[in-house]
This record gives sequence, structure tokens and C-alpha cells, in this order.
Amino acid sequence: MAGSVMAPSVSICLALCVLIFVAPFLIKPLEARGNFGRLPGKPPQRTASDGICASSVHVYGYKCEEHDVVTQDGYILNMQRIPEGRAGSGAGTGSGGKRQPVLIQHGILVDGMSWLLNPADQNLPLILADQGFDVWMGNTRGTRFSRRHRYLKPSQKPFWNWTWDELVSYDLPAMFDHIHGLTGQKIHYLGHSLGTLIGFASFSEKGLVDKVRSAAMLSPIAYLSHMTTVIGAIAAKSFIAEATAILGLAEFNPKSGLVGGLIKAICLKAGVDCYDLLSVITGKNCCLNASTIDLFLANEPQSTSTKNMIHLSQTVRDKQLRKYNYGSSDRNIKHYGQATPPAYNISAIPHDLPLFFSYGGLDCLADVKDVEFLLDQFKFHDVNKMNVQFVKDYAHADFIMGVTAKDVVYNQVATFFKRQV
Repeated sequence: MAGSVMAPSVSICLALCVLIFVAPFLIKPLEARGNFGRLPGKPPQRTASDGICASSVHVYGYKCEEHDVVTQDGYILNMQRIPEGRAGSGAGTGSGGKRQPVLIQHGILVDGMSWLLNPADQNLPLILADQGFDVWMGNTRGTRFSRRHRYLKPSQKPFWNWTWDELVSYDLPAMFDHIHGLTGQKIHYLGHSLGTLIGFASFSEKGLVDKVRSAAMLSPIAYLSHMTTVIGAIAAKSFIAEATAILGLAEFNPKSGLVGGLIKAICLKAGVDCYDLLSVITGKNCCLNASTIDLFLANEPQSTSTKNMIHLSQTVRDKQLRKYNYGSSDRNIKHYGQATPPAYNISAIPHDLPLFFSYGGLDCLADVKDVEFLLDQFKFHDVNKMNVQFVKDYAHADFIMGVTAKDVVYNQVATFFKRQV
């Protein structure tokens, strides 16, 4: 990255982070542009107003249950459970014929709906259910069905006082405890993008990893120093004031006029075609179709906290995974008892934990160099417990919406999980 992008200013990093994580969802195409355009006059399809089970699972003939779990800090998280395949298909994959539970965790600014945008035979959760797994989908705090708290309301700033540190410390443990309590089994974990980041951080800490049977990480992100974007430097240099203005908002809502105006201004300054910004930011996704993108835009993006976006900006800058930096030694000492935020030690993940990695050669977010640096952190991992897949034609969104993902990635994930009995 250019030196200006790596500078330690939070506002600079936030500007870049807005581009990287938000722009693909804000600029909705007004006309068809290859595989990424919204088709003219085509009305929005299927939305999850009645819940994800009703809109996207029952319609395909699968059983689906809505579950609520409460975190230790009071957030009420919505989860979906698909306990078996269509019409009971798919034998149990565990000992005694019991179905092994799998928790699927989405990335930033989306929710569990993002896994269910293609026809049934192309959607990962339904494929795993048909393969004999007990499938669970998480929805992190702040997304549409997890905007609840025991005492706080989303209209109150304290509701949004969190970063991905809290997803590590509270959200994932609450989900794991709920699944483990109902099934009595260890859990396969599958994350995409931010879902991989919080998985790595969680498994490096004590406690949660004892409930993990294996983990599959798609488009893994932990180190973000080599993201390739043609407009990142321009955003960092030219729009610091606009990015700083966003800090006044506790809820980072990608649908707000403030953020939308920032992105449009950046596009204008950079001379970038915002209609095709999805491919500019994530890389040229090889295998998405227009109907899937149309459905995606009808349901996403979701809100997160501005503080979380700042933390992600800090992660872009640092080559170490650290907890949120409060900006001064005194404030960090107050929160952590030390002048710098504690680091997450990925190498502390147990060397015998079965791991599956899949990353793409055209992914501008999980850049190949960054993934290779991440994989180097596992150089002492048991080689018999480590599986790495490189898909040269895939970019970031292909792993969750690609029409070829079943054959290219998902069947390999299912085979990997089945081996971990």
C-alpha cells in the first residue's frame, strides 16, 4: 500500500475502510453492467421481513428454526437452525448417526441471508444440511434481527459501543454455548471474511476452542496490508474531513445519506465507475449472476458500529491483530492495564485443530500476499490437520454467492468436515 494509506491517522484509515467494506453495497447499479448490474425495471425479490427461515429456507422445503441467544453483555442475537436436509435427506455424519453441528458465520455489513441468495442446490447452508449436518447460521449484533438488547435500544449510542472484540468475547461464545448445550457435541465452524477474523481471534483465546471440532475459513482475513484498490490512496488523501464527520454517528448505517455522499464524492474524485464498484473493490468476481446481485441488493447491507469500522481501519494499518486502540496510552492503560492494546496470538491456536483454508487469486480484500502471511502463522501446525485450497479465478464474493461454489469449494468443505469424526 502507499505510505499515505498506512499512516497512523484514524480518520485516514477510516476513509479507506469505508471504501473497502461499504462501497460495494452502497452504489446500486442503475443499469445492467455485465454480471454485476441490477436489471432495469426488475423489482426487488424475496426479502426477510418475516425472518430468514420463512423467506429463504422454508420456501425450498427445508425445516428451519429461529433461535434467540443472549450474550453476557445483554445483546439478543438471532440464529437459524436447519436440523436436516430436505425431506429428512442426508444421513447423520457423526458417531451413532448423530448429525454434527456446523456454525456458519457471515462477514461485515451482511447477515445470514447472504448465504441463501442462489437456488437451493447452490446455497452452502442447504448443501451442508443435505450432506447430513445440523446447520446453524449466526447473525451478529447490529444486523436486522439482532438489534435487540436487554436494556438498551438501537437509538441509544451505548447500544453501538463495541467492535469486533466484542464479537470475539461475547457473540461467538454465546452462539457456541447455545449450540453445544442443545447438541452436546463439538461444533464445526465456517467463516467468511470478518467471520474468519473473529474465528481466528476467538480460537487463539482460552475456552471457546474446546468446543470446536474443526474450522473452515473462506476468504480469510486477519492481515490487510496488501489490499489492492485503485481508489484507496485518493480516499485517504482527499476525504479526511468527511470520514471524521462519520465519527459523530454511533451506528454505521451504510444506507445513510452521509456515507453514501462520501462514496459518491470519492468515486467522482477517483474517476471510478461506481456502477461496477463491486468488482473494483473485491476483485472481478468470476461467477455471480445478475439475479443474485439483485437479491443481494434487496436485502443488504446491514448496520454495524462506527467503532467497529474504526477497529477494522486499525487492522488495515497494523500487521498484528490487536484489540481496539483507544488512541492514547492513558486510555489504553485504563481499559487494558497496558499502554498498547493486547495482541491476538494466532499461533496460540492449538496445532492439532483441523483447519481448512480457501482463498482466491483475484480477491482484492483477502489479498494473496496477506493470506500467505496468515498461513505462515500456522507453520508449526500439524501438517495432517491443515488443508489449503487456492482458487485462482475467485474473488471475495464468489465464496458466498458464486454459482460454481458448490463444485469448487462447498463439496470440499463438506468432505473436510466429514473426515473430522
